[in-house]
Amino acid sequence: MRDNVTWVSEFVLMGLSDDRQTQAGLFVLFGATYLLTLLGNGLILLLIALDTRLHLPMYFFLCHLAVVDICYTSSGVPQMLAHFLLEKKTISFARCGTQLFFSLALGGTEFLLLAAMAYDRYVAICKPLRYMAVMSPRLCVALAGVPWLMGLANSSVETAVTMRLPTCGHNVLNHVACETMALVRLACVDVTLNQVVIVASSVVVLLLPCFLVSLSYVHIVASIVKIRSTQGRCRAFETCASHLSVVSMSYGMALFTYLQPRSRAPAEQDKVVVLFYAVVSPMLNPLIYSLRNKDVKAAVNRVLIQSSESKW
Repeated sequence: MRDNVTWVSEFVLMGLSDDRQTQAGLFVLFGATYLLTLLGNGLILLLIALDTRLHLPMYFFLCHLAVVDICYTSSGVPQMLAHFLLEKKTISFARCGTQLFFSLALGGTEFLLLAAMAYDRYVAICKPLRYMAVMSPRLCVALAGVPWLMGLANSSVETAVTMRLPTCGHNVLNHVACETMALVRLACVDVTLNQVVIVASSVVVLLLPCFLVSLSYVHIVASIVKIRSTQGRCRAFETCASHLSVVSMSYGMALFTYLQPRSRAPAEQDKVVVLFYAVVSPMLNPLIYSLRNKDVKAAVNRVLIQSSESKW
């Protein structure tokens, strides 16, 4: 029986469109977005490394977020760009499993990392006088390390139970990348275990960190309301505005996707979700943190002034 249930050696990705002109346009669009993502996140890392005034816990976490975004978008977008130019859009079984592992690991790490950043904002606003004492280097390393470890562990389990599914020779994925639900739909065996793992994974890397972020911001809002001066309230809100924008965008999209019935065009919906987290979100994150953060804008000005002075 096991010999009859065959595994395939490669998968064919249907992608977004069969039209050559549309694919050429998408190649230019996503190619430009990918370059902007690398440039934006790379500049964030460079600024924080060069400006000692940004050597604070908040920017330590921002460095990790930038690394996650660079790695996440690089795990799938280059292959997507190549497929826009190729007639046959195939990916080997091994590469598919590798891509799935890294996308799940990095996606989970980002959600958990945003929860750690929410705690940092909670301490900064609710306990400002003890901020540097509470957010010690050891705690920062722990808060950044746990998301990476949990993301890798979660991805290892989900990838293992997904890639073990036989497809009885079916290898056409209605997707732009190797994604869990697209692979599960091809399975020709019972997928109850996979469904349980997917639900458990969603709780660990999405619902739990979402709850922790919400709890942090309940305390943050309560503390801001108690501030008497309008200027003080505005200043306090500005310290978490960038993070709140990124959290609202990331968790909002995830909750909208996973809390509605899967019967609503699930394949097309999954494509939109993957494109959002692999293409759009990594590009927007550095823009949000640079445009809405006075410290980052000031660091840019200082670096530009120093570079211009060194030329003369």
